[in-house]
Amino acid sequence: MVVAPHYLASQAGRDILHEGGNAIEAMIAAASTIATVYPHMNSIGGDGFWLIAEPGKAPVAIEACGPAAQLADADFYAGHERIPTRGPLAALTTAGTVGGWEMALMQSLRWGGTLPLSRLFEAAIAHARQGVSVTRGQAALTTAKLDELAAVPGFADHLLDNGRAPSQGNTFRQPTLASTFERLARAGLGDFYRGELGTAMGEELARLGSPLCRADLASYAPQAVTPLSLTLKQGQVWNLPPPTQGVSSLMILGLFERLEIAEAEGFDYVHALVESTKQAFLLRDRHVSDPCWMSVDARTLLADDTLDRMAARIDPARALAWPHEGEPGDTIWMGCIDGEGRAVSFIQSTYWEFGSGVVLPSTGVLWQNRGIGFSLDPRARQALAPGRKPFHTLNPALARLNDGRTMVYGTMGGEGQPQTQSAVFTRHVLYGQPLQQAIDAPRWLLGRTWGEGTTSLKLESRFDPTLITALRQAGHQVDVLGAYSDTMGHAGGISRHADGTLEGGADPRSDGSVESD
Repeated sequence: MVVAPHYLASQAGRDILHEGGNAIEAMIAAASTIATVYPHMNSIGGDGFWLIAEPGKAPVAIEACGPAAQLADADFYAGHERIPTRGPLAALTTAGTVGGWEMALMQSLRWGGTLPLSRLFEAAIAHARQGVSVTRGQAALTTAKLDELAAVPGFADHLLDNGRAPSQGNTFRQPTLASTFERLARAGLGDFYRGELGTAMGEELARLGSPLCRADLASYAPQAVTPLSLTLKQGQVWNLPPPTQGVSSLMILGLFERLEIAEAEGFDYVHALVESTKQAFLLRDRHVSDPCWMSVDARTLLADDTLDRMAARIDPARALAWPHEGEPGDTIWMGCIDGEGRAVSFIQSTYWEFGSGVVLPSTGVLWQNRGIGFSLDPRARQALAPGRKPFHTLNPALARLNDGRTMVYGTMGGEGQPQTQSAVFTRHVLYGQPLQQAIDAPRWLLGRTWGEGTTSLKLESRFDPTLITALRQAGHQVDVLGAYSDTMGHAGGISRHADGTLEGGADPRSDGSVESD
């Protein structure tokens, strides 16, 4: 079974599973497809993270996160108070996601994977060359961001329709990107960094004014990292270590467990998860960065005594004063579990919608702007430095439960990712809701995220009005959004039960689907 926030990606993964491919092969097919058909959400010019698990073995993680360019320092940005959010100056970190695919394929080979890249990229190439129907989200976001992106190099040529935002339902083609996938299929994924593609992209980035150059791409390598884990009463949960915010997702679940909430959906449930989020975010923002720049081991943030102290600070009746300044972001999460029970939780992103907006002319690759989270103040916690990894909101999740289930789950949505993960996990695992119901149920989001610039507590309008009133009376600054708001992210999940039965859920807020072989 495979789940993705665009149905064409789900179908691409499903077809690979049907041919006998494993979960990693299916995920690369889905990842390349969604990087083609969902350009407002992700690209091969972004970063990615993997959690991979096979029965009887500890999960492994891949960090495919590109560092800041060697030229990226305060002197390079002289005259700027902060790093520009769009354009070549915003394209300052190497794109890691293709390197992550390459490392994941090494694991696939150990599983006996045999499908060639030409097959794994088949759907992506076809959709890029023949075209796909423009989604509502792509049309709306292109329109909303047109003024700030239209003049960015390459954006109009590759992502607009004669200078205008493409209309929903129109056919959207990317022939240059199709040729790039064909080149990668022939030459191998390393060509993105150390071959003809890497040379061309590095020279173009430098020529456009980015601090990135050929040498930055050539020196890049993803890393195999040990995932963070937390043991709960129901089983064990894993997430990615820094520079991601994965530790905050685990902290929220650990804190919520200590509050002993009897049932879902009422005031106690939502309030407890929101307040757990606040405590986790405060500690995250004090410590989480490039691990080489951290003064604490992230595992200590999950220690029992740390979580006990944090939980003791939560008032069961009153909201902690907020706001906290978060960051927006755009991302896709996808999950897959194959017939052997091998599971993948995967996420890739260009950070903001359309990333930097820069589309490289020779390859059609849209480049991320993840590095704009760095500060030009050398005293800042996330100070810009050559080779430093940016803080990442990305964090795929995976759980193994005491009842024999394996679960992969996640979402897009910047600051909302750990919050939505906590909602889906607790509803499904703690309170027994079917996975699709847990994803469909009304959600909340504290702080800023994709599409929203305020730090209030946002709730979908499907919540009981009495609950909304109770939250306000408890001191929460509440804004009510639509019934199924994109602000809440595009979540998904798959649970494999002990008997091998697969249960999946896709977010009705997305264009996605769950597909099974």
